[in-house]
Amino acid sequence: MEKVNNLHSENKMGVMPINKLLISMSLPMMISMLVQALYNIVDSIFVSRINEYALRAVSLAFPIQSLMIAVAVGTAVGINAFLSRTLGEKDFEKANTIAVNGIFIELMSYIVFALIGILVSRPFFASQTGIAQVQEYGTVYLTICCTAGIGIFMQTTFERLLQSTGKTMYAMVTQGVGAIINLIMDPILIFGAFGLPAMGVAGAAVATVLGQMVAALLAVVFNLKFNRDIRITFRGFRPNGGLIANIYKVGIPSIVMQAIGSIMTYGMNLILEAFGAAQTVFGIYFKLQSFIFMPIFGLNNGMVPIIAYNFGAGSKERVVKTMKSSIMYAVGIMLVGLVVMELIPSQLIGLFDAEATSELLVIGVPALRTICLSFCFAGYCIVVGSVFQALGNGVYSMIVSMARQLCVLLPVAWLFSLSGNVNLIWWAFPIAELVSLSMTTFFLIRIHKNIISHIGEARGTTV
Repeated sequence: MEKVNNLHSENKMGVMPINKLLISMSLPMMISMLVQALYNIVDSIFVSRINEYALRAVSLAFPIQSLMIAVAVGTAVGINAFLSRTLGEKDFEKANTIAVNGIFIELMSYIVFALIGILVSRPFFASQTGIAQVQEYGTVYLTICCTAGIGIFMQTTFERLLQSTGKTMYAMVTQGVGAIINLIMDPILIFGAFGLPAMGVAGAAVATVLGQMVAALLAVVFNLKFNRDIRITFRGFRPNGGLIANIYKVGIPSIVMQAIGSIMTYGMNLILEAFGAAQTVFGIYFKLQSFIFMPIFGLNNGMVPIIAYNFGAGSKERVVKTMKSSIMYAVGIMLVGLVVMELIPSQLIGLFDAEATSELLVIGVPALRTICLSFCFAGYCIVVGSVFQALGNGVYSMIVSMARQLCVLLPVAWLFSLSGNVNLIWWAFPIAELVSLSMTTFFLIRIHKNIISHIGEARGTTV
């Protein structure tokens, strides 16, 4: 038993220099997330070649797709933070049990969304648009994504198990392979090739779930073969209510925080319905911004287990240095995104403008230039929100997200829409981000005083 403990005691998250550790943990995830963002963009580019209604349908599907990802990722965030902290405390048997219970609740979540896909898809689209073709495209697309969505739940879970033990390179491989499969299969299934029929929008959905399933299978294999910090077995398994509650203690705020984004997107689509192609422009923006935000999420995926591990190990200095370095990198990435969107908005929109309609450019150019002003503060807010989660205080992130999107962004957008000027609506985004900046800083000061400044004190008194 002593041998096992010595083997685990050299975990790089407790000893490697922070900047080197953060880059080694985050860079693979940032690259894989960039690839994911790329295939999301390419997916929409291919769909736009069918027609503008097909692109709009895929955009309108985003709230439920986002909600499904929110539950998968949010639960996995809870697993990751709880598992990393437990490993930092050297309780390896408990870590194994956490992993198995996490897999179980992710499977239960998939079953719920499969039912949503079957029962809710058609009325969901009917509530957002009266255009029959958009409704039909969207119903087919969303039903496939939900009912065959087991891949996203298993992929997310097993990748986070790899991340929680510092094996981010394997997680990068799984995400990269899934993205490449999606990219290859998109044009084949959408337009028909190699003897396969043209499936249109349904082909885009099938390509997506196929990529997720392959990535999930790879992640399972990597965990079983290479992740020696965790032993996964369902022999004699019974759900452990206490451990599941602890997973959701961090996971539910993360789920709610991301689910709020789904509500915001749905609300914005309802507001924008009266402004012609504005719904499509809003969908295009979300595809483009994912290319900027995904690297930040990759950075967070590397940062969270480092902070959680060193929090459990009682190393305040490493927690603080990780947080500061992550903020610096995130702000730099977001500033690059800001410059790109300000300089070439028409070229970015042109990627999705299959029919070369001037309406998309007239609405889209000022939209991108206005919304991207929020990037100035978003990197800081996203990273600090993940710090809250890693320290077991995800409720702070949830409060900030609710205030930003539900209490500020949607009401301001609705008020501006009453003017009849769609260009005013986009200003709701930078206004909401200013509120997020203020609240995030307030909570950071609070959590530093109550938690961060006391890390290691109890451990220090026992030495």
